[in-house]
Amino acid sequence: MVLLKSCRAGLADYKLGKEEFQFPKFKHQFIETVLLRIERASKQSKAMSTLSVPPVLTSPRDDAIQLYRAFKGLGCDTAAVVNILSHRDVTQRSFIQHEYKTMYSEDLLKRLKSELSGKLELLLAYLSTHRHEGPEVDREMALKDAKTLFKAGEKKLGTDEKKFIRIFSERSRAQLAAISSAYHDMYGGSLKKAVKSETSGEFEHGLLTILKCSQNPAKYFAKVLHQAMKGLGTNDTTVIRVIVTRTEIDMHYIKAEYLRKYKKSLNDAVQSETSGHYRTFLLSLLGPSH
Repeated sequence: MVLLKSCRAGLADYKLGKEEFQFPKFKHQFIETVLLRIERASKQSKAMSTLSVPPVLTSPRDDAIQLYRAFKGLGCDTAAVVNILSHRDVTQRSFIQHEYKTMYSEDLLKRLKSELSGKLELLLAYLSTHRHEGPEVDREMALKDAKTLFKAGEKKLGTDEKKFIRIFSERSRAQLAAISSAYHDMYGGSLKKAVKSETSGEFEHGLLTILKCSQNPAKYFAKVLHQAMKGLGTNDTTVIRVIVTRTEIDMHYIKAEYLRKYKKSLNDAVQSETSGHYRTFLLSLLGPSH
C-alpha cells in the first residue's frame, strides 16, 4: 500500500465557490469508499492500519451519497440526515438536491418526506427555505421573534411547533444567534433550555442542532468528535465526516474548543483512538497541535 502524502499540501489549492463542485468523476466515490472500507475492516476484524483514504474534501455528491446511505435498510438514520443538512448553507443544499436527483433519479425532498414520515417537518422546511446567510442582524426582528418563541413555548400549555419551525427555518445563523441573545435578555433564561423543556425527540434534536451551530459551531463539532471517540470503539463515520468537511472552514477553532473543554488536544485524541493510514490521513488534515 502506498503511504499517504500530506493531505494539507494537497488541499492548498482548494477553492470555495463553484470550483468546489467541479471534482473529477472518480472523487465522488470518496465517502462511499471510506465507509465501505470501514465496514469491511470491521466485519473482518482487521486493524484500521489496513485502511487507506484519498485526501480530498467532500462535495455535494459526497453528501448525496451519505444521505442515500442514511435512507438504506430498515429505518432512517435521522441523526446523520440532520447533521448533514443542518450544516450546509442554502447554496450547498441546492447542489446536494441536484446531485441526489442526478445520481438516484428521485427528488430528495420527496424521499425525505417518505423516510421521515412527518417526524422532521423542521428539517424539510430548513432544506426547502431560501434565506440570506450573511452576517447582518436585524435587532428589532430578533426581539420580535424572541417574543413569538416565548409565547409559543414557555408561556403557554403545549407548544406551537409551527412557529418554532418558521423562525428556525427562515432566519440566518447570525439572526438566530441574535434571537437567542434577545430571548435571554428578555426572559432571563436561555432559548436552548426553552427548546429542551418544550420539545422532545427528533424535533428537539433538530432545533438544538440548528441553534448550536448558529451560536458556536466550533463548540458543537468539538462535542460531536468527543462523543464519537469516547468509550469503547470509535464512530469512524462521524469522525471522518466532521474532520474532512470542517478542515478548511473552522478546524482551528474546533481544536481550540476541544482542548479547552476536554483538557486534551484533538490531535492526541485522534492519535489514541485511530491507527495506521486512517490515523495518518486524519492527522494530516488536522495539522500540528500548536
